[in-house]
Amino acid sequence: MIKALAVDHKGTLVHTIDLKNFSLDSYKMVWLDIYPEKDEEGRVLKDLFNFHHLAIEDCFHFLQRPKLDYYEGYHFFVLHSINKETMEPEELDVFLSEKYIVTFHLNKSEETDLLYEKMKQTKYMKSLTPNFVFYELLDKLVDFYFPCITEMEETLNSLESGEFRIKQIMKQVFETRSGLLKLKRTIYPMRDLLYRLLNSERVNIPKSERTYFMDVYDHLLKLSELISANMDFTAEIRENYISVNSYRANNVMMTLTVITTIFMPLTFIAGVYGMNFDNMPELRWEFGYFYVLGGMGFLSLMMFLWFKRKGWFDKDQI
Repeated sequence: MIKALAVDHKGTLVHTIDLKNFSLDSYKMVWLDIYPEKDEEGRVLKDLFNFHHLAIEDCFHFLQRPKLDYYEGYHFFVLHSINKETMEPEELDVFLSEKYIVTFHLNKSEETDLLYEKMKQTKYMKSLTPNFVFYELLDKLVDFYFPCITEMEETLNSLESGEFRIKQIMKQVFETRSGLLKLKRTIYPMRDLLYRLLNSERVNIPKSERTYFMDVYDHLLKLSELISANMDFTAEIRENYISVNSYRANNVMMTLTVITTIFMPLTFIAGVYGMNFDNMPELRWEFGYFYVLGGMGFLSLMMFLWFKRKGWFDKDQI
């Protein structure tokens, strides 16, 4: 599917272009959006514009890192949109020159569809330039990043204020952290790409349009800060979970240590009187069995009271 939008020399907005008889000289500005459902639609990049074969190869080999390549007469951008369901990046390629902009994507792009409908209704033909369309496209891409991060923030806030079991919390934290890492691998390179674009001497961006691209860059900076803050928050939750587990393990070990310590002398006494020597003292006592049991009980009670006095049974200790 190929969508076309152009402005002729009379300032008229044109929605359909005859690609068989296409000539750039006939238009003041041209935007082609290519979503190749057929092989011949993809060949437009070579047949109509004669783009460099390396740039065309990048278009069909997913997934490239967001980047900017300079070619004679045009610039080639690799941009990333985000799949809202999987949080995986999807590639959007852009060929930009002073007279035309060509967008190419192997997956259906909601951003280009919305932008196309918006541009069809524009009344400002004089301001419609390839750079302006490119800015609008970047702005749409970045706007679609925000709901993804907002949803993750709300999930983390619900974990903080709600009542969940620790296993449920940790499962959600790790899922959210995984989504944040996916967003980070998309947004950070896009931020770096905008920085390179704004500081490049080879990309001609007029001062009147530079402010718009700076606005997009500021949004990407804000998104980067949000990702960093939420990553730190998930790290804190994970560390708290580890601390709680360590605290519980220490309490269990302390309880077992107390029980073991109480039974150690009892086991010693039982072991001594369990030996079958003929000449052992106290074996012939009439009430020796009760004396030993009483002594064991008294010893256990004394040890229990001693541990209690030292605070081993306090709630903040166990």
